[in-house]
Amino acid sequence: MSNYLAIATVTATLARFLQSAIQLDLPGAKVTTVRPEATGGKTPELGMNIYLYQVTPNPAWRNYDLRNRRPKGELIKHAQAGLDLFYMLTFYGNELDLEPQRLLGSAVRAVVDNPVLTPEMIRATVNNSNYRYLADSTLEQQVERVTIVPSQMNTDELSKIWSAFFQMPYVLSFACQGGAVLIEGNKPSGRALPVRSAQFYTTPNQPIVEQAVSEAGANQPIVADSALVIRGQRLQADLVQVRIGEARVTPQQVSQQELRLDLSSLPQEEAFGLRAGVQQLQVLHPIVNLASFELERTIPSNVMPFVLCPQIVGEAEVSDLWNSDDLYSAELTLAVDLTVGSKQQALLFLNQRSNSNPMNYIFAAKLREGDTDTMVFRILNVKAGEYLVRVQIDGAESPLEVDTDTGYVGPSVEIG
Repeated sequence: MSNYLAIATVTATLARFLQSAIQLDLPGAKVTTVRPEATGGKTPELGMNIYLYQVTPNPAWRNYDLRNRRPKGELIKHAQAGLDLFYMLTFYGNELDLEPQRLLGSAVRAVVDNPVLTPEMIRATVNNSNYRYLADSTLEQQVERVTIVPSQMNTDELSKIWSAFFQMPYVLSFACQGGAVLIEGNKPSGRALPVRSAQFYTTPNQPIVEQAVSEAGANQPIVADSALVIRGQRLQADLVQVRIGEARVTPQQVSQQELRLDLSSLPQEEAFGLRAGVQQLQVLHPIVNLASFELERTIPSNVMPFVLCPQIVGEAEVSDLWNSDDLYSAELTLAVDLTVGSKQQALLFLNQRSNSNPMNYIFAAKLREGDTDTMVFRILNVKAGEYLVRVQIDGAESPLEVDTDTGYVGPSVEIG
């Protein structure tokens, strides 16, 4: 591959070997690489000018670099671009002595004799004192050699180039094309280790989950001490697991149509991964003959959403209480029976227990530095009284205790 100096190196190499060719046939002839001019300017009175007027993607290399990134954008190999360079060679001299035409013939002969820019030609250009700015060029290391070939161009195309690109009267010219120049990106990339061996395994039919409900009833909230019943098809397997959000847990009872998962009796390391909120549930079957249990090596079921509700444990703690015009502000600390992630949204609902114009409030939890089961809420300008307390974590709301005779009875907190 070549670095960013490749295009300029091709132009300089082309100019250098054409200079050597034409000055043998017409002593004193010079080669320049500036914008074409009819007369005067920086073009030679006797000689030729090389002008790069267009660069396009090389058709053969256009699709080679499409998959240099993973779907998320990470590089898996160095990026590259394959380019074709289009040059316009213009010739200047005494028209009476046919000098432009003699120069054209000399240049065409040189291009025909040197259709490939060899590493030796490129190295001679890079080492030339006139091209010190190309010292770091790596074009000679490019595996595919750059070729120079005449371009077929009709009168209409020539007319458009001179009128649109150069905007000047026509001068005797000859078009040629150089390619492909492969410019490599320098952004670092990485690649995984090669596959050491390939193995084939038989896989069971995919399990299907049709329902996930609390054992207490289909309309009952699912909480951390619920027994979860998962119903479906082809659920039974050795080492079957259930994924709930980011946690993986092991059901206690397994059959083809039903799994029973008692959340309250889970091992501590499994229960710690449970989070309140809307969760995705999947049944995972391991692939046969694999000892390690990894998600990539399992047969997952369809995804079944359900809501895992938090429960308030213990008494709410009120601190830093102060009063202003019979409105109270304080910090209220609550603990729940599920771990709350630092990025999860937690809200506090207060409903006053009063028969006369009861007040209702909503407050957001203070920022948490890490995962915890305790949240702190800053409550402001609350009327004195007893309040029923609920928390909502990512849309999952803690249930209230209900008495069939008196209605909601807790949990509650006294403020003021």
